[in-house]
Amino acid sequence: MSTTGHAIEAAGLVKRFREVTALDGFDLEVPSGSVHGLLGPNGAGKTTAVRVLTTLIRPDGGTARVAGLDVVTEPQAVRARIGLAGQYAAVDEVLTGRQNLSLFGRLFHLGARGSRRRADELLEQFQLADAADKAVKAYSGGMRRRLDLAASMILAPHIMFLDEPTTGLDPRGRNEVWAAIRELVRGGTTVLLTTQYLDEADQLADRVSVIDRGRTIVTGTPSELKNTVGADQIEVQAAAGTDLARVAAAFDGITTAAPEVFPDLRRVVAPVGDRVAALTALASRLSTEGLAVDDLSLRRPTLDDVFLQLTGHRAEESSPVDPDSTPSTERQEATA
Repeated sequence: MSTTGHAIEAAGLVKRFREVTALDGFDLEVPSGSVHGLLGPNGAGKTTAVRVLTTLIRPDGGTARVAGLDVVTEPQAVRARIGLAGQYAAVDEVLTGRQNLSLFGRLFHLGARGSRRRADELLEQFQLADAADKAVKAYSGGMRRRLDLAASMILAPHIMFLDEPTTGLDPRGRNEVWAAIRELVRGGTTVLLTTQYLDEADQLADRVSVIDRGRTIVTGTPSELKNTVGADQIEVQAAAGTDLARVAAAFDGITTAAPEVFPDLRRVVAPVGDRVAALTALASRLSTEGLAVDDLSLRRPTLDDVFLQLTGHRAEESSPVDPDSTPSTERQEATA
């Protein structure tokens, strides 16, 4: 592992695809034992960064070290220490879950007995033991992704690269994969997670790097990034549009700035300092004034707000930079 305590380090990475610059001075530091979110829209450079860091492609400039090893000059040693799960499950639908994992074990030269033993361990770890002998084609989306994560863990890598692991999953499937990722981290694995889902980064990541147009534009904890946007806000939706002026007046002395009024939405919004005290005081004043409201809520800044403020567009909007694609074969190539 790196003497700096970082499992992953990148400085000034550049990668071009003909006339397209996918990475344009990309920087990244991921402390060992953490989950680091790489957040950005489609085309921002996330997958290209992962492909460079997992030795699938060579950078055109800059440096990168994974587990203390140079990805260009020591690619085989890097591959022995990492796992990669791409955007699409790379398991065989005809085989059972146990057969899939045993097959990967044999491919990694664990032998027949060692492959079976490792398959059983991973089926338990990823809560797939009950479905171990079912064909994968009968698995739900979340179960397939968990099996794919398990296959990436055959050699118990120190560092896992997860490239948009919940793309296309329903909420239940996403929650299943999130639970599996948390289990990896509890076992001491460092995880680099690329995602365009703001709530995913918020739920899983210790720190987040926002990437846009091939560059890292900011890094911090989710809370730190959200604090850059501004204060919490109280929102009140009046029951009647005719009460908006009185509702706005009720904010006086409670919020840190004059409220904004949105007549079309019957809504009044204002920033607050002590959110709990402000919410309590405003609720009491509205009740005393006899003002009926349809909704009274506290809104905290989100990572989506951060992304919008930093880039001028939302994370789900595509960036025209990176020809991101993650073929299902990438994990095998990176860990072979």
